[in-house]
Amino acid sequence: MTILLLVIIYLAFISLGLPDPLLGAAWPVMQQDFGVPLEVAGFLFMTIAGGTIVSSLFSGKVINRFGTGKVTFFSGLMTASALLGFYFAPSIMWLVAWSILLGLGAGAVDAALNNYVANNYKAHHMSWLHSFWGVGATFGPVIMAQFMSVQNAWRSGYLTISLIQFTLAAILLFSLPLWNRVSNKSNIALNENTEPIHDETSRENTKAAKPLQIRGVKLSMFAFLFYCGVEASVGLWGSSFLVNVKELPAAVAAQWVSFYWGGLTIGRFLTGFVTFKMSNRMLIRTGQIIALVGAVLLLLPLPATVSLVGFIMVGFGLAPIFPCMLHETPARFGKTHSQTIMGYQMAVAYTGSTFMPPLLGFIASNTTIGIFPVFIVVSIAVMLLSSEQLNVLLRKRAHVSS
Repeated sequence: MTILLLVIIYLAFISLGLPDPLLGAAWPVMQQDFGVPLEVAGFLFMTIAGGTIVSSLFSGKVINRFGTGKVTFFSGLMTASALLGFYFAPSIMWLVAWSILLGLGAGAVDAALNNYVANNYKAHHMSWLHSFWGVGATFGPVIMAQFMSVQNAWRSGYLTISLIQFTLAAILLFSLPLWNRVSNKSNIALNENTEPIHDETSRENTKAAKPLQIRGVKLSMFAFLFYCGVEASVGLWGSSFLVNVKELPAAVAAQWVSFYWGGLTIGRFLTGFVTFKMSNRMLIRTGQIIALVGAVLLLLPLPATVSLVGFIMVGFGLAPIFPCMLHETPARFGKTHSQTIMGYQMAVAYTGSTFMPPLLGFIASNTTIGIFPVFIVVSIAVMLLSSEQLNVLLRKRAHVSS
């Protein structure tokens, strides 16, 4: 049962990644079909992100009431319906409405699955699952491109992804009995590489009136905010930096940024194996240091080829941070409030990826895109500082409880 449900969760993570890049891939044609300005895509993106943030914030209460299985099923159904709505949408206002539903569905299922895996499976699965999200995000544009190459049929691309999502929703419906069985079978034994939760910590967290009152939660949320802000900002503005500052051709710059995403995806796959030898906290710290060194390489006035090494190092360094921080949530703050805290963490993560790239764009437009590596270095440094302060707090708490 445990293996069967894990396979379903892996499929769910691929499914999570499929819709994310569709809007960007199809927008050049969608813009012409609807006759709207270019910046409308940004508004749709913000609408999806807003729905995701809202559903993540409230996911704890919803999941605690209805259970992970049911929430995952209904969220998948919402996502599939929203994508089908994109297929039928007669005007841009309908796209806005379906974008809200798409965001609400994505945020709830993301928080639900991450917390379930953190509580019931070992650390390497969390890294591999997020690597499989990258597989879905890679194949989403590939599927869309196949239809757009024939009469710019972007609607057929959305229809295909929608049918895939409906199929997954059907699988999730039939798997509902498995979720409680696996959860009941699994105790708090996360894995040998995760630092144990002390009894005193669990009692302290249970007594807390609100999850946000638990010491260290806000520091953790701060680290998530800057992690996702860095990940999205590098992906969005990396090419512009290479073209305008390093004077590379646009095609070469785009290829170099693809190495960044490749380092991120491959790094997460490899992290799954490294978790057998290193703890989550050590992987988080190591990844942050590698990413910081890579960002410094982008900042220094060195030959352009060094920038390629810098982008790969940033991507490779970022790879273990997000899944390991997610998997540490029950160990850091106790199992009682882990679902609610997971929702908060996902909400601030989406906030970072939604607002920090536009903030960098605003600063760059009023100064120069040369500010890009400075912004990235400072953001990674703040993330590292927040994470280390949290580790100090957790060590003090563990010492007191022992």
